[in-house]
Amino acid sequence: MTVDLYAESGEFIDVFSRDAWRAFRPPVVAALRRAVPAQGPILDIGAGSGLGTLLVAETLPTAEIVAVEPSPILRAVLLSRLADSETLRPNVTVVAAGIQDWSPPARLGGVLAMNMLGHLDPAQRRTLWADLRERLAPAAPLIVNLQPPAEVTTIPPTPFASITIGGRTYQGGGEARPDGADTVTWTMSYRTLGQDGNVEREVVVAYPWHVISATELLDELAEASFTASVGELDVVLATPHG
Repeated sequence: MTVDLYAESGEFIDVFSRDAWRAFRPPVVAALRRAVPAQGPILDIGAGSGLGTLLVAETLPTAEIVAVEPSPILRAVLLSRLADSETLRPNVTVVAAGIQDWSPPARLGGVLAMNMLGHLDPAQRRTLWADLRERLAPAAPLIVNLQPPAEVTTIPPTPFASITIGGRTYQGGGEARPDGADTVTWTMSYRTLGQDGNVEREVVVAYPWHVISATELLDELAEASFTASVGELDVVLATPHG
């Protein structure tokens, strides 16, 4: 059974991800415009709360979308978004699984896999690239992104987000420590502050993250017969060749 890494922190993920997705919008939309939805659904791997799924639907309004997400709490947000939209409901199918535990459709018009690569170890990544290579339509895009660190190293405690909603301010931060040849352990802290600025609640979670550099990722994709390049904000666009 897959462990839900976001069981405790999931309530914060969506609100802290919105600024990042606003930044990702230009390079991801540009890559999605290469998709060929007439030849198969668009697969959103690690769809989370659905911010990327919404961007796919907006960019490719006629596309069938399959959103794969293993975390129940993140899936709940995604499903709520879909239930509220009469336009999205017929076109987006949500799969309750990790991509390593589920087989995609035989033909795909494109793949989005953002903010999830470190959850896969090297063997799982190589298996995924080979599987997607066989399913992607000619010239259809595989869109992934690189996240720090690019090597096994220590990252000191760093704040990354703060948002005020009503009478509460929510803050998030994290630090990373080496934990193996290709792995760090991220320790993430989420705090809720009252109007007086005092901490009312704190959630601390730790999870492993498999580190991969741009060079390693491009080599893996080349081995799987993709042509790939790293673009703005470390968004990687790959297309099958051969």
